[in-house]
Amino acid sequence: MKTEVSLPSSLERLRELTPARVALGRVGASLPTRALLEFTLDHARARDAVHAAFDAEGLSQDLAGLGLEAVRVLSQAPNRKDYLARPDLGRKLALDSRLRLAADRGGPARQLAIVVGDGLSPAAVNAHAVGLLRELLPLLAADAIGVGCAVVATGARVALGDEIGDVLGARMAAMLIGERPGLSAADSLGVYLTFAPTVGTTDEKRNCVSNIHGEGLSYRDAALKISWLIREGLSRQLTGVALKDESGVRLVQRI
Repeated sequence: MKTEVSLPSSLERLRELTPARVALGRVGASLPTRALLEFTLDHARARDAVHAAFDAEGLSQDLAGLGLEAVRVLSQAPNRKDYLARPDLGRKLALDSRLRLAADRGGPARQLAIVVGDGLSPAAVNAHAVGLLRELLPLLAADAIGVGCAVVATGARVALGDEIGDVLGARMAAMLIGERPGLSAADSLGVYLTFAPTVGTTDEKRNCVSNIHGEGLSYRDAALKISWLIREGLSRQLTGVALKDESGVRLVQRI
């Protein structure tokens, strides 16, 4: 009978510092049963997060409670299967959704378009989008950054926010979206910021604040970073590789 090989104390301490799969040990040439079962469970959670139902109606109601009128739109992906197989469809608005947003453009000019999209983890958006916005909106108001309505997008990829921001005539788009689930976090939310959003914008022109979830970046810390990037992005008229996150540096300097 094979017995589990004990780990050095240094590796045991390393495991206490990270949720990553390091120093799992071994039994013969195989993983210990516990490590294998934990891997299987986390893999199942990641798969479930990808296929979770997107609560667009509930999110719209919760956003209304935060003072944001929510407009619901669809991408060109007709269902979840096509969304996963055809990423390009998730980057384009369905025609009726585009027309609905275009009709709303006649309102007051927006500095910021907030888009809440399901992405690759609807579970993350259902769990964290409203909590993050509850922290973020007062910071934006303090900087006199106008938001207007929010857009709740089903079947969304990150680039869908570019078309939405463009149609609404917003100076910047903030896309809150579920990140690809991993084996250490199935419900991680990301926020992508794009100045002057237009169809065809490439990723180096975006800033991203990611890893927002219970064991990652807190709502408060994420909101501070995002609000700083939005304020500075609007002031400097850019986002992406030319805009470095110096929010933490400025905070230390004030102290």
